Amino acid sequence: MSTTTIRLSDDLKARLHALAEQEGTSAHALILEAIADKADQMERRNDFYAQAEQRAVRIGESGETVPWGDMKSWLRKRLANAQTPRPAARPLSSEQ
Repeated sequence: MSTTTIRLSDDLKARLHALAEQEGTSAHALILEAIADKADQMERRNDFYAQAEQRAVRIGESGETVPWGDMKSWLRKRLANAQTPRPAARPLSSEQ
């Protein structure tokens, strides 16, 4: 395990110590948790962007997509436990 030094304002350090005491943990543990949470959030966001980019490329290559109105209707039916076929992709047009 490596060590990293961070500089905290006196106010932030006091806030962390107060919160740690309330939570029954240490300021160190809170800092580690916050860093891990932020790293997870950034990784999920980057994965989301990468998946969106891949999908945009596929749409561009095929020229087909499912209009949002059709997809929204299908999702609502699925949430209501209705067995319904997936909406079909159609050629991408400016009207969608």
